[in-house]
Amino acid sequence: MAIQFQLCFIHVNTSTLSISSVEGPGGGGGSVIDVVAKFGAKADEKIDLSKPLLDAWKEASTLDGPRKAPIEIQVEGTVKAPADPGAFKEPKWITFNRIENFKLSGGGLFDGHGTTAYKREGCKNHDYCGSLPINLRFDFLTNAMIQDITTKDRKQFHVNVLGCKNITFEHFTVSAPDESPNTDGIHIGRSDGVNVLNSEIKTGDDCVSIGDGSKNLVINGVTCGPGHGTSIGSLKLFKNEEPVDGVTVKNCTFTNTSNGVRIKTWPGAEPGTCSNIHFEDITATNVSSPIIIDQKYCPWNKCKINEESKVKLRNISFKNIHGTSALPEAVKIICSATLPCENVELADIEITHSGPTGPAVSQCSNVKPKVSGKQNLAPCSAPIPAKPTSAA
Repeated sequence: MAIQFQLCFIHVNTSTLSISSVEGPGGGGGSVIDVVAKFGAKADEKIDLSKPLLDAWKEASTLDGPRKAPIEIQVEGTVKAPADPGAFKEPKWITFNRIENFKLSGGGLFDGHGTTAYKREGCKNHDYCGSLPINLRFDFLTNAMIQDITTKDRKQFHVNVLGCKNITFEHFTVSAPDESPNTDGIHIGRSDGVNVLNSEIKTGDDCVSIGDGSKNLVINGVTCGPGHGTSIGSLKLFKNEEPVDGVTVKNCTFTNTSNGVRIKTWPGAEPGTCSNIHFEDITATNVSSPIIIDQKYCPWNKCKINEESKVKLRNISFKNIHGTSALPEAVKIICSATLPCENVELADIEITHSGPTGPAVSQCSNVKPKVSGKQNLAPCSAPIPAKPTSAA
């Protein structure tokens, strides 16, 4: 399998940056390459690290014969992107592409210098605003571990996962201010077997966003906030999107976020399915919409709002979700009138709201959920507004 590693302009402030290749059983010894020592990279924040790191990657991965030995990059310290968004010719900074048995670790930090892009200043005179670079891309990886890594102040998404199989993020940290636009923490698409475990995400958009073609995902032990919560979707805005099947979000905490756990699909768009989605053991603190299914998702009124979503949602469960809601609408399940949600379960939901507009309420449309356990608010008892609003 071809191995590719792409990057654009890296400056480093780190004592250790190494790439190791470890031979499998019966294949002899491996090697550890010190990029700083061997290839002339300097930890002074001035030298562009791109060429030394690419040279080290080539030496570690260009080998004779079939090779399935693991390759690992260890980063200690800070790797910095250019501050000027105009320095990027493509919407990406560092990309790991088509690799088997890969590990990125070491406790290092990837600083995207995104604060210059947050205000979108100068967009009328530049074309980079519509395609700002993603911090870390993991494309078509098989059997990968991303561990003890931090990404900070991205200009766009912090992490994009595409076409991967069996990739785990553990003790992964995302840090960006709540006013940073479109800075999803981890975006996952068309991947099978992604795990996000025991991680902390603070950002200006979805902490974890799950796109089409995602299956067998586990989000466990993640703390989110600020941000927009964990979202499946938005789904079916475009043709040829693939089904979402098998997502579990559990043991997660949301604090001061606009949403908690959410599924969102576009009205009047393309047909599709989203099934076997389970949210459980969730704590919400001052979350605007702790539980939400929004099949009328229409931010900025850019949709066919008078039409129904063509996405069929089935086998969805919300279990043991408790905490406080910043708005009265603690539970909002708005399903499609033409394809009502099927087999939705609400179990042990205890969410409170204190404010001048009254206590927490539960709203439902085109769904008959199965209800069990403790419920401090009457399920599906509140009326639905004539024109429901969508959070971004």
